[in-house]
Amino acid sequence: MLADSVPSPRPTAAVTGASSGIGAATVRALAAAGYRVIAGARRTDRLAVLARDLGERVQVQSLDVTDEESTRAFADGASPCSVLVCNAGGALGADSVVDADDDQWRWMWETNVLGTVRTIRAMVPALRASGGATVVVVTSLAAHQTYAGGAGYASAKHAAAAVTDTLRLELLGEPVRVTELAPGMVQTEFSTHRFGGDHERAAVTYRGMRPLTADDVAEAVAWVVSRPGHVSIPRLHIYPADQAGATDVHRRDSP
Repeated sequence: MLADSVPSPRPTAAVTGASSGIGAATVRALAAAGYRVIAGARRTDRLAVLARDLGERVQVQSLDVTDEESTRAFADGASPCSVLVCNAGGALGADSVVDADDDQWRWMWETNVLGTVRTIRAMVPALRASGGATVVVVTSLAAHQTYAGGAGYASAKHAAAAVTDTLRLELLGEPVRVTELAPGMVQTEFSTHRFGGDHERAAVTYRGMRPLTADDVAEAVAWVVSRPGHVSIPRLHIYPADQAGATDVHRRDSP
């Protein structure tokens, strides 16, 4: 359940996938920007750290975007809501198409695509009630490019990008802006989770180059939502300087 709080003039922002990485950094960035932030994720122990550090600026709630009831409960205390950041998602495995693991693909589509749809569907009344809101859907470079071994994740993120573009059309004329934020390589727990906790394999992903940090992406979110009401950022790509595409990465020799 949401933590008790006193009424506050702070505008409300809701962030999914808030327990670590980009989500946790976004909670901190939006709290620093003056928002009351509702932070949702499955790992409530991680959320408790945010609550301890940010105090009354953040309210935490258990959230599983693959579950309709959980998603609706998350939205219940968020009206009116000025910002929604759909960040929950992730990748599993790096098998080829012919070796695809159906369960891994199913999880990626359920979380990255249907999880985003559920969250938006539940939150739209609160967003409309604000009189001026922004939805930010965090996708990936993989939402626009493909690479060998990445079909499951890339296909899910391509679909999430299509959902975001369609939502922008369907809400045209309403006081809700819609942005897709598509980062390149960001060093978080993403790759460790993708490779089943194999830290060494995850570290190879970033070998010899300097990736983005979660804070880099969070700062971009804060910038997008702070634009004047008449300004919309449909899509923002943010890459590390060492990356130009999904497979185009400049790597330095190890010292």
